[in-house]
Amino acid sequence: MTEVLENRLRAIEDKLAIYELIASHPPSADTGHAAYTLSVYDEDGVFDRGPTLDGAKGARNIAAFIQRPEHDEAIRGGLAHFAGLPLVDLRGDQAIATSYLMIIHLDHQGLPRELPNHGVSTGYRIHRTVVNRWELERRDDRWIVKKRTLLPVDGSAIHQNLLRKALDEKYSF
Repeated sequence: MTEVLENRLRAIEDKLAIYELIASHPPSADTGHAAYTLSVYDEDGVFDRGPTLDGAKGARNIAAFIQRPEHDEAIRGGLAHFAGLPLVDLRGDQAIATSYLMIIHLDHQGLPRELPNHGVSTGYRIHRTVVNRWELERRDDRWIVKKRTLLPVDGSAIHQNLLRKALDEKYSF
């Protein structure tokens, strides 16, 4: 009985740690906090942004993405990454987490609108919605990112296959 409870508690702790890791990505990306990226990616980690965007290999190169002048310009323009709750598939010291991410920014060309008790805003625009596959490994009692695949939700088979794969692997269909 004790071993069963310990295993259940370990699974809960693992999922919470993975949720926190993924939930920390938007604040780090939206502030250009490269030290966070360096701390969560494997030194040989992979950031695969699909067939239409450049990617990177290695924690330092991945962290460099959020230090680009273009990224800083996006941050200053009102960039916000909005993450959905991930589907987590625990596999001992390995895990796969699949999630959605919306890239939102302040709509500088929108018409000013007032919302009672919330002031005036030109609104926000959803720039892109993507699917993420986070391939994770437990190391020294913490989870690190071995590979992150990010694909645009564009109606293509490639992003739908990534989502299907997550369900098939998690639930063994």
